[in-house]
Amino acid sequence: MTMNLEDVRVLADAIRAEIAKAIVGQEAMVDMLLVAMLSEGHVLLEGPPGTAKTFLAQSFATAVGLDFGRIQFTPDLLPGDILGSNLFNFQTSQFTLTRGPIFCDLLLADEINRTPPKTQAALLEAMQERRVTLDGETHLLPERFMVVATQNPIENQGVYPLPEAQLDRFLFKLLVPYPAEEEESRIVATYGKRSGPQRPADLGVAAVTNAAGLTAASAALDHVTVAEDITRYVVRLIRATREHAELTVGASPRAAVLLANAARARAALDGRAYVIPDDVKALAVPVLRHRLTLSPAAEIEGRDMESLVADLVEATEAPR
Repeated sequence: MTMNLEDVRVLADAIRAEIAKAIVGQEAMVDMLLVAMLSEGHVLLEGPPGTAKTFLAQSFATAVGLDFGRIQFTPDLLPGDILGSNLFNFQTSQFTLTRGPIFCDLLLADEINRTPPKTQAALLEAMQERRVTLDGETHLLPERFMVVATQNPIENQGVYPLPEAQLDRFLFKLLVPYPAEEEESRIVATYGKRSGPQRPADLGVAAVTNAAGLTAASAALDHVTVAEDITRYVVRLIRATREHAELTVGASPRAAVLLANAARARAALDGRAYVIPDDVKALAVPVLRHRLTLSPAAEIEGRDMESLVADLVEATEAPR
């Protein structure tokens, strides 16, 4: 199965239409999930409870036809609860693998910051290499494996900060806002008359593709060109984070690679076979906000990470 860039754009429109049957608004979040899916990245959604983070992930998985798994992260969750374990079978006198919920296409790591770092670290190998190691044996995860994690804002009680190594494995950190007044009225009108749990399929959300179709769509990104001056622009922007006086930790080379790949995906969704500076600018904040660390002085002054990244983008000369 092969796709061209026009096929990718049409598929993306179909996915958006399906998700819109269940999700009111959140168009920007859906577009970012599509970019992440095409560029094979992971997404961290942060927002207060009740803003449909979990339902958005469920609706997205249903629309793209992926095997969906969910882990509710809690303080007493153990790595084996995520990965699985080898259990002794008394009938065969052998150990057999009992697979954990991580063996799926799209994993929803719900409230990932409510579990200690030791358990969070169980996802590191899976997110980077799409495989897990149990008792010295390596087990491959599905080719389309993707993590969509949710977390409540860090100022809420009972949460653990995610380790830097884990944060760096997320392509995007997206802040899920409260809906606008008109959107909230539509939400209440749609769901206020319903009782019981809501499922995307109950609202008419159906799969418009599958894992093979998504793999073909990702392969179509090979036709998107990243010119040399765009590459240099990405590198200059990333290196500027390491030299900024208000930052103690800048972005890694991995961030530069992920930003360039995400820019290709954004161009493909627009039906373009080339990346433009606006692609990089539009993705800079969600790619960088969780990878940078403010200096103590900047924190005391109440410096905002989003505005700092926006200032860096403004100060970095873009190709014409």
